[in-house]
Amino acid sequence: MKRLRRGALPSSNENATAEDVLPQVAEQPAHVDAPVVADSNDDAKLTQELEIEQIRSTLEEGIVETRSTPLENRLQLPRIALSKRNRAVVRALNPMLVTYLEAIRDLCETDSILLGAALVVCRTIGAKVSTDGRATGQSSAIPAWRTRIEERITKARALIGRLICFRSGNNRPRIVRTVRMAFAGTNVGLSQPKITQKLTERIDDLKQRIAAWGKRIRRYTERSTRFNQNRLFQSD
Repeated sequence: MKRLRRGALPSSNENATAEDVLPQVAEQPAHVDAPVVADSNDDAKLTQELEIEQIRSTLEEGIVETRSTPLENRLQLPRIALSKRNRAVVRALNPMLVTYLEAIRDLCETDSILLGAALVVCRTIGAKVSTDGRATGQSSAIPAWRTRIEERITKARALIGRLICFRSGNNRPRIVRTVRMAFAGTNVGLSQPKITQKLTERIDDLKQRIAAWGKRIRRYTERSTRFNQNRLFQSD
């Protein structure tokens, strides 16, 4: 009976040996030859850096182009779709504008920079930009009243020149005839002793009229320029 029991029960040495072998087998790492995979993040970062440098160089070219182009001749930019790619281009471009906008104190200069940036965005995403210029609605015709005033200024300047010639002693028939026409309808004669004073008064009066006419044209030009610039700023 004792011999049968000893044969049925395993010995303690055998158990210890089995327990020592199992952990060793479990602890051995499996040697598997895995293929080497290239890191795609590095390629993506390199591509992104190249695109940013290209956008930066294109931004400088666009700003120079818009600065050198008059407001009425600038390109007409299209509306772009709000896709993920377009938004990514705008987000990459926004930090670059800080350098240009920090030292700007002029509204026209600010408009040139922003329009140049918008032009860069359109060219980067491949949007079609019209090369026919912007539709400003400004008429190129000169008002009739301005043409009449400019003709009056031209005639008044010519008359001032002949009056000055006559006052300096030029008695040519053409000069004398012009002076007589200038004093027609008055009691001023060319042989009067105060003719020099009358000539000076007449010249001063013509100069004042020329200044008033020129001021009227200048006010109209400044108002028209401000109006057209405001329309262009609103359309940007």
